[in-house]
Amino acid sequence: MQVILLQRIGRLGQMGDVVKVKDGFARNFLLPEGKALRATSANQAQFETKRVQLEAENLSLKKEAEAVAAKLEDKIFTTIRQAGDTGQLYGSVSTRDIAEAVTTGGFTVDRRQVILDQPIKTLGLHGTRVALHPEVTVKIQVNVARSADEAERQARGEDVTLIKDEKIELETFQPDDAFEGGAPGTGEQPDV
Repeated sequence: MQVILLQRIGRLGQMGDVVKVKDGFARNFLLPEGKALRATSANQAQFETKRVQLEAENLSLKKEAEAVAAKLEDKIFTTIRQAGDTGQLYGSVSTRDIAEAVTTGGFTVDRRQVILDQPIKTLGLHGTRVALHPEVTVKIQVNVARSADEAERQARGEDVTLIKDEKIELETFQPDDAFEGGAPGTGEQPDV
């Protein structure tokens, strides 16, 4: 299906470009979200009349996104999760979890704006990106820890996944004559 883009879409094109996309992508995402129009002559004429207005709107939204990006750049957001001794999480940290952490930190972000290149399945500091606008992307850090204390230690650069050497004390067993009653291992019960 041929569509006219009403805003910049990554890997598709810029505002005003006429591109060919799969029917389902156009019907289920681009058209309902108001990101594109069907490429007909009537819609092309309508777009040309609204082009200046759309570009001005896009520019103001981009400026707002850049202002938020300046405040959000390289911030660290903490997420508390359960994990094993080696640092492997019981599950993973999703885009929804990151969006909640950023929102708790004072910024309004939707889970669809969070870009994860790979799943987060271990404790530690992980870099991720947030797309505030189609042309504005900001990098943030996600601190995944088991507790708030551990998150502070990780933020200072300490590796909390190292297992400390613990001395294991072996129990000392008493000799066989210390047992009361029957011989050990014979199953005899002592006389009472």
